[in-house]
Amino acid sequence: MQEYMQFYINGEWVDPVTPSSLDVINPATEQPFATISMGSAADVEKAVAAASGAFDSFSKTTVAERVELLGAILAEYTKRYDEIAAAISTEMGAPLWLSKAAQAATGQAHFATTLELLKTFEWEERKGKYLLRREPVGVCGLITPWNWPINQISCKVAPALAAGCTMVLKPSEVAPVNGIILAEVLHAAGVPAGVFNLVNGDGPNVGEAMSSHPDIHMMSFTGSTRAGVLVAKAAADTVKRVAQELGGKSANIVLEDADLEKAVSGGVSQIFTNSGQSCNAPTRMLVPQASHAQALEIAKKAAESAKPGDPFAEGTTMGPVVSEVQWNKIQGLIQQGIDEGAELVCGGTGRPDGLNAGYYVKPTIFGNVNNDMTIAREEIFGPVLSILPYETEAQAIEIANDTPYGLSGYVQSGDVDHALAVAAQIRSGNVHINGSGADFTAPFGGYKQSGNGREWGELGFEEFLETKAVFIPAG
Repeated sequence: MQEYMQFYINGEWVDPVTPSSLDVINPATEQPFATISMGSAADVEKAVAAASGAFDSFSKTTVAERVELLGAILAEYTKRYDEIAAAISTEMGAPLWLSKAAQAATGQAHFATTLELLKTFEWEERKGKYLLRREPVGVCGLITPWNWPINQISCKVAPALAAGCTMVLKPSEVAPVNGIILAEVLHAAGVPAGVFNLVNGDGPNVGEAMSSHPDIHMMSFTGSTRAGVLVAKAAADTVKRVAQELGGKSANIVLEDADLEKAVSGGVSQIFTNSGQSCNAPTRMLVPQASHAQALEIAKKAAESAKPGDPFAEGTTMGPVVSEVQWNKIQGLIQQGIDEGAELVCGGTGRPDGLNAGYYVKPTIFGNVNNDMTIAREEIFGPVLSILPYETEAQAIEIANDTPYGLSGYVQSGDVDHALAVAAQIRSGNVHINGSGADFTAPFGGYKQSGNGREWGELGFEEFLETKAVFIPAG
């Protein structure tokens, strides 16, 4: 058992004010592999005091000094890269190849992208009779999830540091070890004391104390829409800025002129990557009614190539979901899909054959789904795809937008101009055409109940800045 019983506050590893511990569970074995301390409002108070004390000096550092600091962080991150990847596979179940190729890689990419952005960012701009200045927002509270843990930590920490902010991070208590390693990376890179602070804990005891704290000027939260509402309510009394990246139920519209084989098999692959635990996963696949039966055949064949298993084993394409809570939720939603009359194409309840321990879910596909069914409305956050037939393109767009969420959209077409015309009608923060991937310089975030504000790239950086107009006398 590994023990991580201290918090990182004011440049030191310190004991919690009140001892309280939590076992961290390996989802592949259902056994604890580490123990962490759980924080309280008193620990948050210490961390915020440290961040407040460091803000005056750190906010005045030069761009060149912060460029040098981010470069040092990248160098230290690279040294610990394999350790970060292994920690993520152990604590949240991603196959090791995925942790190396994507999970740990995204954290590195956010620091590298922010570094390049910082080198050329315009902090002042003359506009007629006034000077437009951009300045750090202040002390930031950062709350991050377990599904892409180092990605979500880095896409907040990197721009906050680049902006000249100080911060308190609460990583997910379900997958905390990668965040602890990052704290060691930042310390080794020479981040000044008090600039970055880490307190482990849960939402009610640490998250709420951060959100309501009068000396935290901004909350950046990634997680469920339900928890995001609680953060916003707790933050309201102090009128702090709240940036949120929340849930999703993204539609993947396969148009009549698309390559059906490529579009359907690609969509299935995206669902099963990370065991379906991605907020922007294309969980509703919309296909023409005339192609529905063929789409189900293609999807079933693609699902049969998935290989659930030990995240550290060769050949595994899909690990477990993160916890017993998530496993039970997913099982219940699969059963609801069956009970409400969706066609179970493959998968279903229970563990995959040959896996008698671990939070493994069968790769599951439903056909003949309509948009009123629970599996088409709720974010399942597991390897479950719903395929919905449509009669007309207009109906497909209507179905795609008939959701409280608006994080991502996907359009498949043999004509890019056709796809662009459809993409313009989708109410979501980003749209991917014909399997196009992410770009770390592009903004990421959603419409409606998928959140507010943006992360990644220049717009994500600007979330950590205040805007000041300085009026200059004539003459």
